[in-house]
Formats: sequence, C-alpha cells, structure tokens
Amino acid sequence: MERLHLFSFLSIFSLLIISPPVTALPLHTSSRWIVDESGQRVKLACVNWVTHLEVMVAEGLSKQPVDAISKRIVSMGFNCVRFTWPLFLVTNDSLASLTVRQSFQSLGLSESIAGIQANNPSIVDLSLIQAYQAVVSSLGDNNVMVILDNHISKPGLTRMATIFNGVPNVVGMSLRNELRGPRQNVKDWYRYMQGGAEAVHSANPDVLVILSGLGFDKDLSFIRNQPVNLTFTGKLVYEMHWYGFSDGKSWESGNPNQVCGRVVNNNMRLSGFLLDQGWPLFVSEFGIDLRGTNVNDNRYMDCFMAWAAEFDLDWALWTLVGSYYLREGIVGLNEFYGVLDWNWSDIRNSSFLHRISALQSPFQGPGLKEANLHKVIFHPSTGLCILRKSMNDPLTLGPCTGSGLWRYSSRKFLLLKGTYFCLEAAELGKPARLGIICTDSNAKWDTISDSKMHLSSNVGNVSVCLDVDSNNTIVTNTCKCLSRDNMCNPGSQWFKLVNSTRSPSYPQSFR
Repeated sequence: MERLHLFSFLSIFSLLIISPPVTALPLHTSSRWIVDESGQRVKLACVNWVTHLEVMVAEGLSKQPVDAISKRIVSMGFNCVRFTWPLFLVTNDSLASLTVRQSFQSLGLSESIAGIQANNPSIVDLSLIQAYQAVVSSLGDNNVMVILDNHISKPGLTRMATIFNGVPNVVGMSLRNELRGPRQNVKDWYRYMQGGAEAVHSANPDVLVILSGLGFDKDLSFIRNQPVNLTFTGKLVYEMHWYGFSDGKSWESGNPNQVCGRVVNNNMRLSGFLLDQGWPLFVSEFGIDLRGTNVNDNRYMDCFMAWAAEFDLDWALWTLVGSYYLREGIVGLNEFYGVLDWNWSDIRNSSFLHRISALQSPFQGPGLKEANLHKVIFHPSTGLCILRKSMNDPLTLGPCTGSGLWRYSSRKFLLLKGTYFCLEAAELGKPARLGIICTDSNAKWDTISDSKMHLSSNVGNVSVCLDVDSNNTIVTNTCKCLSRDNMCNPGSQWFKLVNSTRSPSYPQSFR
C-alpha cells in the first residue's frame, strides 16, 4: 500500500494530462515530418529508458511496478520511449537463457532482486529478452510508442527487428548509438548503415529506420552531397545528439549569445540541413543536470529550447532513470539527469517538465491546419509564449496553447493577426503595449545579437529589448549580454518567433 501511495501522488501538472490518443500506426515519413497512417503529423516527444548496462534489465524495476512507471511516463506528457538495449542480448546464447534473477545474482545485487520480487514478481524469473518484451508490452498497454535503440553493437539487428515484428507500439529502430573513435569513417558508415537499414526493413517493414552520425552522433554532414541509397522509401529518419557538454565548457566560459549563435550554426551545418533536404531529424538525446546548479547546462538549455521550438523537432530526453542498479561500479548510482528521483517515486524537477511541455505538442506539420500560418512569440527560458488577455491588461507569458497569432512583417512590425494592433515599446522599464499606429520606430522590432533572439526597438533615441519581469509581464529594458560578457545571463530577453498552424484552443493533451 505504501508503494502504491507514493507512486499515485502525482503533481498537479500530471493530473491535468488525460490519456494520450491512440495513434494510427505504423508510422512513416512525409518529407521532413513523421506521420501516422492517416497522414497526420505525429511528434515524437520521447524519454530515454536504459536497459543496456551490465544487468541488461530495464532500470527502475526494483523500485516501482512496471505498469506504474509506464503510467508515470504518460502523466509526464511523453508519448514515446527510446528503449536502449545491447545487441548481445539477442546474439549471445548464454545470455539468452539467463533469467533476470540470475543476472542480478551474477553481479551480487541481492537487494535489487528483492526489490524486483516485490514490485515485479512476474518478471523476476523471466529470461532477459522476455523481461525486455514485458516492458515493451506494458508501454503498449499505456499507448506509449517505443523506439528500440541499439546502444552497444555486435551483429544481430535483424533478430531484434524480427522479435518485435507485429508489435504495433514498436515504431522505430535506431541502428547504432554514438559512433566514435579512430576507426569511424564515412566509407564504412555507408557500407554498414545502408546494409543495416536494408536488413532491418526486410525483417520488419513497419518500423522507422533511424540512422545516427559520426563523432558521438553529431556529424551527418557527409550526407549533404552523398544521399543514402536504399531500396525502400517513407521510413528513413536521421538522429543527432546535443548536450551542453558537447561543446565543453563554452556555455559557462563564453558569452551565451555568441556561443548559442555559433553552436546552432554548427548544428545546422552538421545535421540541421537535413530538414531543408526533406528528411526528419530526431534529436534522440539531450538533457541537463536537473539539480539546476550547472551553469553550463542551464545556458545551453535556453538555446536548445529555442532551436527545438523553431524547427519543431522530434526529440528524446535523457533520461527517465532516477537511479541505476549498477553503473561505474557504484550500486544505486543517482542519475541527476533523470526526470524521476532516486527511488523512482516522484518527479525530480517539476518546473523543468512544465518548461519542456511546450515542446511536447506540434506547432505545425501535415494535418495540423487549424489556423493559417502565423508566429507565436516563444520564451525559451520558461517554455511559455506571449499572451494577450484584453486591451486593458498587459501582455504576459503563459502556455503556448493560448498564444496570440502574430505576423512579423517585412517592415519588422509584430502585428496581431485579425486585428489592427501591433506590439509597441512604451517606456524603459515599463510594460510593452498594443497600439494601432504601426509606423513609428517604437513599433519596429529587429532581431539582434548572435543568437538572433533579442527583439530590439527604440524608445525615443534609446534602444531597448523585450524582456520579462518577475510577474511574467512583458516589458522593455536596456538590452543586455549582447557580446563578450560571460557573467551575464540573457535568458529573460531571449524570444524566438516560431511558425505555427495550430489555433490558440489547440488541446494540450494532443500530440
């Protein structure tokens, strides 16, 4: 009873989310979008769940029942799990006959055995592959899609594809995680990735085939001039990874505007160009230290949020895991990037989940035409958008589902669609306002700084930037942190104009 009470104590945010709609599976691709059988966009809003470490059992089963974990995933707004696994799970005969209990016993993890016996008694004496299948089944029972991620490789991709052929919630297979090291090269990439893609598609033609790049899954630039050559169509997706530490300590040691501009340009050069070429790009790993004390991670996350919103990317957060059975020689290692706490019973950082919830629903894509194309003014640091309540109330930040419909004109005016109103700067330190004289300099907004996220106007002869005060009211202040200064945080003044075709009444629960 105590265990059930802990896991059923959901946050207010969780209670507001209803069961996700059932997607018409299988999935396929339409240009840069992932769509369902009816051609409707399906945005992958995934979380990574680890199974590839020494024990080869999904983490957390000693802490909570598998069905409770699956339901918690749904309650947090995720519609998909990127489920990691080591290929020798299906290629090593001795491992094939090993049970969950025996795997833990071989590593001396008696406490974890007791936990699984208590929380998941039906799993403890299954073989390792059967235990993996049981977790996939639980996710399917809760309408959660699964992407099988080959985290540690040996030959055998087709066997895993065959095992899950006919399992409808398994919607994709990632061929290999984070290629790296001195032996990686483009020639071998084409040889093995194209061969692997054909083999997986032959064994399971329903799944999306997901290809990763070189250099820790950051570099797909070689595809720009040499497309992948496959016999099938409508199933190919590319993936990339991006963390704060991918760029060392640049975010902490440099000016965030300059670092963001430089890194985003590099991402577009290495992988983002695929969107323009008509391919889906899946950011299959990103995340931060959820204790909130890592400056490098925090600054990176502001930039990531803006980029992910601007291009309405599919993604998978690292990670669901609150703690590991055994990692780096440590029993019960706490995972500070994990959305769940050490005991898997509560959310580690609820404000972070509220923030990324803006990215869990699509802004645009096939079948999503509830409104004509417009802009929303997105605030990456909060995951909120600029809202208008009435003519007498100041503009504020609020859920993007209620955002106003804006148009950014060629003359750089921000106009509220369907009205005569435009956004104006009033006085320094005062709320921005809506006006009807949309020709003055205080109604003209330039995107400045290397990040292209400062919206700047003029009050008299003074240059000001859009900002947010402590009450989430939209104000104008002196532009800050534009260059050089590495001690300054520009987050409150970062805004991204994001294309959208969803109406303000677009339901939050739909993905």
